[in-house]
Amino acid sequence: MSRMLLGWFEKRRKSITLHLAQDQITKAIDTVTELDNALTAFSKGKKKEVEKCLKRLFSEEVEIDNLRKKVLEELTKGDLPPKYREDLKGLVEHLDIMADYVKDSARCIQILLETKIPAEILDLCAQISTALVDCASALQSSIEMLGINSSQAMEFADKVDEIEERVDEAYLQTKLLFIKYTKEVDCATLILLRDFTEFMERVADKCADTAEYIRVLSVGEEKI
Repeated sequence: MSRMLLGWFEKRRKSITLHLAQDQITKAIDTVTELDNALTAFSKGKKKEVEKCLKRLFSEEVEIDNLRKKVLEELTKGDLPPKYREDLKGLVEHLDIMADYVKDSARCIQILLETKIPAEILDLCAQISTALVDCASALQSSIEMLGINSSQAMEFADKVDEIEERVDEAYLQTKLLFIKYTKEVDCATLILLRDFTEFMERVADKCADTAEYIRVLSVGEEKI
């Protein structure tokens, strides 16, 4: 096989894996959006709407896992450089873990659905979930720029970090609210709320971790 033809196959293989990774982040954003929608419906007392959102979320999470398997299978083919292959593998696995945290957050909403939560806490949680949508969207834009514009890929990765910091600040504020409402909310509900906000905070953390892989991939783009 000629060197030129081999290079063509390598580029094609790279395109396939990136395309699958882009599909994966699109589905991941869908889950974050459904989480945000579910929380909004929850705050308005629309339980049936919450259940519909969560059902769609759980279905999309399964699709994300299937996409991860496809990417990993694709990475076993072709002659991509080992370092690039490992970094791309890390990227899609982080996306899968991110979706798992979204699912864990959704399960908390399922359990909390029959409880009464102070509006101030719900509003702050809604702010976090909305920020997560922005964070995941910035991550998507960063992944879309891989193989097209490395500098823009890194700019969007930096934006992910900025949003993640906002989520961290809001997460700390929820802890203060838990103390404030200790006498009004029972311990079991507070524990679930703590888990819920912690899972959402981990979603943002995982977005930031994934953005770091994008930076590494972007640096190596011109070498492939």
